[in-house]
Amino acid sequence: MAGAELSDQPNDAGGSGADVVIIGAGPSGAVTARTLAKAGLKVVCLEQGDWAAPERFPGARPEWELAAETRWHYNPNRRLALADYPVDVSESDIPAAMFNGVGGSAILYSAAWPRLAPSDFRVRTLDGVADDWPISYEELAPFYDRSEIDFGVSGLAGDPAYPPRETHYPMPPPPLTKIARKAIVGLDKLGWHWWIGANAIASRKYENLNPCVRLGVCTTGCPEGAKATVDITHWPDAIANGARLITGARVKQITLNEAGLADGVVYIDRGGAEHRQKAGMVIACANGIGTARLLLLSRNGRFPNGLSNSSGLVGKRFMIHGMSVVIGSFKEELESWTGPNGQHLSSMQFYETDASRGFVRGAKWHLVPGGGPLGLHAGLAGAPFEYGWGAAMHRNTRQWLGRSMGWCIIYEDLPEETNRITLSDELTDSDGLPAPKIHFRVGENARKISNFHLDRAEEALRAAGALATIRVPDTDMGAHLLGTARMGDDPANSVVDRWGRSHDVPNLYIFDGSVFVTSGGVNPTATISALALRNAEHIVAERRNLRTAA
Repeated sequence: MAGAELSDQPNDAGGSGADVVIIGAGPSGAVTARTLAKAGLKVVCLEQGDWAAPERFPGARPEWELAAETRWHYNPNRRLALADYPVDVSESDIPAAMFNGVGGSAILYSAAWPRLAPSDFRVRTLDGVADDWPISYEELAPFYDRSEIDFGVSGLAGDPAYPPRETHYPMPPPPLTKIARKAIVGLDKLGWHWWIGANAIASRKYENLNPCVRLGVCTTGCPEGAKATVDITHWPDAIANGARLITGARVKQITLNEAGLADGVVYIDRGGAEHRQKAGMVIACANGIGTARLLLLSRNGRFPNGLSNSSGLVGKRFMIHGMSVVIGSFKEELESWTGPNGQHLSSMQFYETDASRGFVRGAKWHLVPGGGPLGLHAGLAGAPFEYGWGAAMHRNTRQWLGRSMGWCIIYEDLPEETNRITLSDELTDSDGLPAPKIHFRVGENARKISNFHLDRAEEALRAAGALATIRVPDTDMGAHLLGTARMGDDPANSVVDRWGRSHDVPNLYIFDGSVFVTSGGVNPTATISALALRNAEHIVAERRNLRTAA
């Protein structure tokens, strides 16, 4: 991996300061690092994980499904990797999905690449709940366009669920799969919206990306190098332009100087030694849990309740997408173990608010394949012996393997003050730092959204010819960690401004999903990446007018 030799050993910067220190090497951190390094800024990025070499990914090996349940699981409390920190979920309805490493949690994402809808930025105005974003869809649209080029997104322009766009995706979508063609039958019968899904997966050779060979193992890392993750798309270029990426570096504190400006960070290397990295500005890109945890860990005399927390909102209004799924089995052989694992189709038929349904907002659906034999093995999922093993196991395998597909429902989670991230009183990481604790309950509105969409998705599968269906109201994967340091124009009601700059510490920035005002009902990586690009370019344009500690 290009640049890996530059970053495998922790380094003490000592008196050697950087213009910018970035915390986290996932999508927002990499987009920011590349943008700033290309503009000539001296950039250091600290990542507590490692490079994830494609040859380590299990997808091309027979034990792939077993690895997905252990060392490549999306839940750090099950994965227990050296780079991970535990998460206290004793008061949460849903566990968190995340991954620490170069590429961030996107190493394990399905690469679905939808945008937020225009209405997502105006929820208060349209529906009387939550708050409006301080920016609009139209402001972000050019950065969505450019991010699609940077990540090599494959898709088809013209989706009527979105405003008309002036650009095409850089690559066409792959040919429709058997499950997509089957699902279209059902949606067309009902007269419901569908569109070919956009994915950050190469349908042909594209820059550093190889073409997808449809292994269907996207969520344990792509061994073919077809899925766009920033270790492939952004970091080689960032490093070539002078950015320095240090892995195995767990940041424990953001420090302030006497003027109240962020002047760097303290981090711990794999050997347990502490180091100081000085910088003129600090940018947190550690996800909606990690960034909140770090701000709370960085409390001091000036900010006794957490850094940049005069509003009292750091860690609060945490949003997480609990995903519901309906799986259908069909008479025909659909080859439904094949990939990609992301969205073959998407539907936003019921995305916008309809007051007659008894709730506000909605959800996006995306069509996913049925998976392999172990993922469909009821016995391994804890079913009773008489259902999960013996003759029943063989019967279920014949019914579902290769003949099933699912509608995955991402339903909007509205921000609630009681849903929050705090520091655990009981759990610590391997360096003795308090683990983050999730306090999260699925709200009544979200439950209503989920139940409505489960009914409609089951209807769609039946219309397509499904012989049987299985409903999973909430999977055990709480994806997309959002909202714990929200953006806004009013410092009393937000943590950062419209550019991701702290209201309290003028050279501290947050560029990850923490800044989301509302969660929308779509996968957020496209929006996180577009925001990071927009905000990093603002730093470049305004660099001579910005306050720094240097």
